[in-house]
Amino acid sequence: MNHDDSIFETQPQAVLMDIPHKRFSIGLPASQSGSERRFPLTPEAVAQLIGNDFSVYLQAGAADIIHYTDAQYERAGARIVTRKEALGCDIVIHLSPLTSADIRMMRRGAMLLTLLHPKKRSAASIKELLSHNILSVAIDEITDNSGHPSFADILAEVDGRASIAAGASLLANVSHGKGILLGGVTGIVPCEVTVIGSGIAARAAAMSAMGMGASVRMFDNDIYSLREASSMLGSGIVTSVLHPRVLENAFRTADIVISTRLETPYQVNADQVAVMKKGVIVMDLDYDNSPAFPSLPVVDISLPSSKIGGRLCYTCLGNTVPRTAAMALSNTFVKLMQEIMTCEGVTHVLNFVPGLQNAVITFLGKAVNKKVAEIAGVRAIDISILLNCS
Repeated sequence: MNHDDSIFETQPQAVLMDIPHKRFSIGLPASQSGSERRFPLTPEAVAQLIGNDFSVYLQAGAADIIHYTDAQYERAGARIVTRKEALGCDIVIHLSPLTSADIRMMRRGAMLLTLLHPKKRSAASIKELLSHNILSVAIDEITDNSGHPSFADILAEVDGRASIAAGASLLANVSHGKGILLGGVTGIVPCEVTVIGSGIAARAAAMSAMGMGASVRMFDNDIYSLREASSMLGSGIVTSVLHPRVLENAFRTADIVISTRLETPYQVNADQVAVMKKGVIVMDLDYDNSPAFPSLPVVDISLPSSKIGGRLCYTCLGNTVPRTAAMALSNTFVKLMQEIMTCEGVTHVLNFVPGLQNAVITFLGKAVNKKVAEIAGVRAIDISILLNCS
């Protein structure tokens, strides 16, 4: 009986190889800006990131503002460190602009995730980012695969909801407000809320106000956006284009006036402000980009020493609910970090996530954001040119 010896020959087998990848470190320094009280990550989000093979370094006491303790972050796997150690990580998350001194403590070529805040940036700090080759990214400019600014939308929704919560509290304040309920009670006409804009922040504010029983009017020159808002909010919302006379009539009776981001910014002049009734609560949710009430004194409502009462314009509404903002931001940050890990590097992710390219502020020692470049007095470079050279 003949046997075919070939069946007993050793055959090559595929071998599974565990290719090591870089374990990125994420630094969470405390915010030292009184105008930025929000924090980017909750302990639950930190646990997820550590489960995805990141290391997380938290400056001691950094999350006190959202009432989470260092111990809670330690249980999630974070390391509690000094500010210098948190700033020395591969990726640093700090929502307000860092000072020049902080940037000097960062690792050369590191990634900084922050908010754009062009009006809060100094030429000196921008030049420090350039000299340290920091890849700084404005999270509020990042877009997803559908072109939606995911971080900006989250923060806008928080701002909108918070504006009504704060407005209702101010109206009910017996010392500085009118001592009235936003929604009223049976037999009493409810308060009126006038909202300028019809985007996410405007819709969130209108939805909260209507849910509390208030009467809401919404103004925008974008008819399609108004139609979408009307469809979402139902027949209870009154919508109009920004017709001066119609808007002025709404100002005369409004108890709360809220301005949100518009495609074409709209400024309420001093004469229009003058017709508003005594005790009106005025809020600007897009103050950093385009002040809507230039004739009014501006007050950061989140600061403990904030002035209350009188004809004022309140800003920074999202800072009044920093823990809610942290929970909302955490989900989006975790997704972004997963993309960074998949791309095996913070530089590589720019090539594979197009929505991130438009959000870059500085890269390879060059300013690529026009607003920031103008502040620093340097020429903005097209990021595509830098990516082709890198």
